Amino acid sequence: MLKPQKLTPATIEFVDVAGLIAGASRGEGLGNQFLGYIRDVDLLVHVVRGFVSAECPHPLGAPNPVRDVEVVETELLLADLEILGRQRLKLEKKAKAGDKAAAAALAPLARVEAGLNEGKWARDLNLPGAELEHLKDTPLLTLKPYLLVANLSETEFKGGPYYTALQELAAARRVVLVPILGDLEVELQDFSPEERQEFLLGVGLTEPGIQRLSRESYRLLGLVTFYTIVGQEVRAWHVPTSTQAPRAAGKVHSDMEKGFIRAEVMSFTDLAALRTAAKVKEAGRLHVEGRDYLIQDGDIVLFRFQR
Repeated sequence: MLKPQKLTPATIEFVDVAGLIAGASRGEGLGNQFLGYIRDVDLLVHVVRGFVSAECPHPLGAPNPVRDVEVVETELLLADLEILGRQRLKLEKKAKAGDKAAAAALAPLARVEAGLNEGKWARDLNLPGAELEHLKDTPLLTLKPYLLVANLSETEFKGGPYYTALQELAAARRVVLVPILGDLEVELQDFSPEERQEFLLGVGLTEPGIQRLSRESYRLLGLVTFYTIVGQEVRAWHVPTSTQAPRAAGKVHSDMEKGFIRAEVMSFTDLAALRTAAKVKEAGRLHVEGRDYLIQDGDIVLFRFQR
């Protein structure tokens, strides 16, 4: 709409790491290196193969998406059990020495350990905030937000057994499943927006899978996007849900948070309907907010601050 000279989108970084094999929790394959690496990420995205290809043989002989998911999930559970076991031994020693904080941390740790032994992820145990606080120094993989991506052929997407099995598994696990037609996504890069939409509708999709993956990832990470318009630049920023205006200003520049005075806010919906910032203001849809204002998804914000 604004045709800025510079357009800077918000970004989310996906890091592709080598696949996990059975026995990884005992150090097989890239085992410990892989598990150590993914403890630093904010979200786990498990890409599961759901297609047959002679050019791309499956390491276990033939695709079996449910088996492949269970192999990885089992290794994550075992890795967490190992780290919990080590943590429990440390806490027990401290508790015997009279450390009250260590004694208090043992109960939630035991609850998580019992859940993992039953095959339940830590994030599905509905731990209250106080118990989660005791676990903050224990980097559990099964506490992280998690989603499945089904890498499918067009034929498989239209009702094949692999995709059907993954849909049933995701429903049982209460996990988001995002289908991506890998070959199709590559082809779409060469199409115009109009051709892309027509092509997607032809195979029964409303958007590229990568767009849904980004949106679902933002949702699971608890992020919202706001925009700034400065001169000829439009820029998107993401912040956690319930971020107050000064903290959002600090995302742009630390001086703006320190010297925050107020935020002048309009919604993307209003700008899209009225087409210019001047018309949004004329319609009384521009609102001025103070320090307690919580940034909403789609806000367009002008921060006033003192240097």
